[in-house]
Amino acid sequence: MPHRVLLSLGKGLGILYYHLIAKERNRAIKQMQRSLGYSEEQTKKLVKNSFINLGRSFMEILYTPNLSKKNINYFVEPEGIDKLRTALAERHGCVVLTAHIGNWEWLAASLSLNDIPTTTIVKPQPNSQHTRILNEYRELVGVEVFARGTSELLAAARALKKGKVLGFLVDQDAGPGGAFIKFLGRTASTPLGPAVFARKFSSPVVPVFILRQANGRHKLVVGDILHAPKTDDVDADLLNFTISLTQIVENVIRKNPTQWLWFQKRWNTDPEEQKIKHHVSGRQ
Repeated sequence: MPHRVLLSLGKGLGILYYHLIAKERNRAIKQMQRSLGYSEEQTKKLVKNSFINLGRSFMEILYTPNLSKKNINYFVEPEGIDKLRTALAERHGCVVLTAHIGNWEWLAASLSLNDIPTTTIVKPQPNSQHTRILNEYRELVGVEVFARGTSELLAAARALKKGKVLGFLVDQDAGPGGAFIKFLGRTASTPLGPAVFARKFSSPVVPVFILRQANGRHKLVVGDILHAPKTDDVDADLLNFTISLTQIVENVIRKNPTQWLWFQKRWNTDPEEQKIKHHVSGRQ
């Protein structure tokens, strides 16, 4: 099926989802308005466009088995990808910082099909069949998948030691054990994973996002190579680096509000539920 047809079908699917799924729509409108301060009319328009982008990404994900090294750069312009090669040349692997912005599944596909050895830690879907299909699609394009869990985290650590990219989606609620810091104007439980892995294994961190362009295709946006601080205060290092990484994600969302999943429960954990485990989680 031609890509333009996929985009048309995805637009219709996104509009249908916007009108039918009131709970998610209203949550998205409320969260965007609270975070960005737009008028109600403007917020509704932006949220509707975010649902259209989501519908288009859904249809594209179904197309994933057709992606190859020959066509991936037509769909996703790999601008800045050489920064990842530079980071990998340090021989400590590379932590990729990203989020649920644009078609994040095709971000991983773009890296892998451009010969960047790509792995990622994923959260299983509520439906086990959905998880299985997504993982099969990821593996088809050469992405190695680690589900959240102790044994999987050990495997992810080995991937870094082998000089691979390890991707983190860092815009999800991290529960009571996360770092409670400001995200889009509100305190949110934020994953410490990228900072922990980067510091422990001396791995460089590269922010990488995928943004849909006006022509319907995509472009990688690759940030500067970063390194986790290493002082005698491990907890402060992890917290401060996590704050810096979170600000990078926040800036991309503010500039591209229709490309983020506004209905996800990003602020689901109340700061009063904070539980300090291995690292001190700070509050802002």
